[in-house]
Amino acid sequence: MTSRKDVPDTNRRPRVAADLNAPRVLVLNASYEPLHVTSAKRAITLVQYGVAEILEDSDDVVRSPSTVMPVPSVIRLRRYVRRPRVHPVPFNRRNVLRRDTFTCQYCGSPEELTMDHVLPRSRGGRHTWENVVTACRACNQRKGNRTPEEAAMPLRTRPRAPTFGVYAHGQFAHWQPQWTRYLGG
Repeated sequence: MTSRKDVPDTNRRPRVAADLNAPRVLVLNASYEPLHVTSAKRAITLVQYGVAEILEDSDDVVRSPSTVMPVPSVIRLRRYVRRPRVHPVPFNRRNVLRRDTFTCQYCGSPEELTMDHVLPRSRGGRHTWENVVTACRACNQRKGNRTPEEAAMPLRTRPRAPTFGVYAHGQFAHWQPQWTRYLGG
């Protein structure tokens, strides 16, 4: 994969970054593990002080009277930051939809989505990541108070708690396509 730096494009004019405080720079640990998303302002500061290195540039630039600097899209910290505990992704409807890529887990339809309990709550099913999937209204009604096996409706993917990568894809309005190879998605 070639980066923007490898292929010069004389016709393309970089645009000036509009909001440097918007969360749009992916921060990776020294081990390339995604840590969080930060503002362009913070990312530029980390790079300038030598705390981080730029792995990918965005199409935006920051201008000063004497310098034009590309705004990073992905940075990597030079030193490993130990995280004591990984914070779980909050369990809510929006994040279930993100995890399931806004499609029914029975038929693949993106229309009229609801949440369905794989093992119905009336039969002891819990309201957890591992038991809730996205389903279209028709499939949810067809399945009813049965398990997918009883209803002969196999799941497309087995439900599980999402990782940071899945969460970051939908969480931030300024998601960058360059992040995909670092988020494993």
